[in-house]
Amino acid sequence: MRRTLITAGIVLASQAAAETPVLTVYAGDYFTSEWGPGPMIETGFEEICGCDLQFSTGDLVPRLLLEGARTKADVVMGLTSDVTSKARATGLFAPHGQDNGALTLPVDWTDDTFLPFNYGHAAFVYNTATVANPPASFEAMLDMPDDVKIVIQDPRTSLSGLALVLWVQSVFGDDAGAAWEKLAPNILTVTKDWSASYGMFTDGEADMVLSYTTSPAYHMFAEDDFTRKAAIFPEGHYFMVETVGKIAATDQPELADAFMAYVMSESFQSSIPQANWSLPSALPQDQWPEGWAQLPLPDKVLFYSEADATALQAEAIETWRAALSQ
Repeated sequence: MRRTLITAGIVLASQAAAETPVLTVYAGDYFTSEWGPGPMIETGFEEICGCDLQFSTGDLVPRLLLEGARTKADVVMGLTSDVTSKARATGLFAPHGQDNGALTLPVDWTDDTFLPFNYGHAAFVYNTATVANPPASFEAMLDMPDDVKIVIQDPRTSLSGLALVLWVQSVFGDDAGAAWEKLAPNILTVTKDWSASYGMFTDGEADMVLSYTTSPAYHMFAEDDFTRKAAIFPEGHYFMVETVGKIAATDQPELADAFMAYVMSESFQSSIPQANWSLPSALPQDQWPEGWAQLPLPDKVLFYSEADATALQAEAIETWRAALSQ
């Protein structure tokens, strides 16, 4: 009898699991890392959706281009405005259905397909223990002593690396190639992604790393370490925003809509700073977690529209490649 009851219990549990709807969210690799926002998002949404949110991580745009209409994604999370043009061209996305007027970004946002869920600015983060005189401007950074070493990311494989070459293009324009040549002696290496670069920096292999203005917050609030700071440049910092988009052909349209609404909720937005270590896209500054309003941020924000970023990418990457290959 006992064996029969156990078997029946297993069957019922299996049936319940089979009946639980699944929302598949494609996201960047970092989402499910131990410090990524994935666990917070999964737990928060599952508490209200009666569903099973499953992340599937990887390189988003190449994957969408490869899968096309066969994609298993219901929602895609983590595309920056520098690559949304390519994602939009797939024709896979539907309007997000949320109110852009609720956004609190430092730039205007009118896109009805890709909905921002967080933002930040590209920045060089340094260790105060090894960089006694951090550069006070981007121009000054090009004149740093050669023994100050930085690590950056490859713009062909990394969204932060792509943001850097667009940042350099925005600041230096026709002189971008000369700027890269001056910075080249300081570049210790170029990594495939941000995680590899930041790991080298925290391991003490480099003095500075291409990261974000909000990166020091992790060290401050999670580690009580105030030795990591972002160099703030008067020339301005490149604005980076991560978005979420709904797949038009999803077989879970109501869940996908509920997820888009959840992204805009106060619960989600108030969790972003210390789950994603970035700034919330729809939360006034006076509602940021304690201490975050004191985080140094640039006065000047540099931003290319989706169309402009797409038009400039090939030139900016080739300028970078040509300068560093000499």
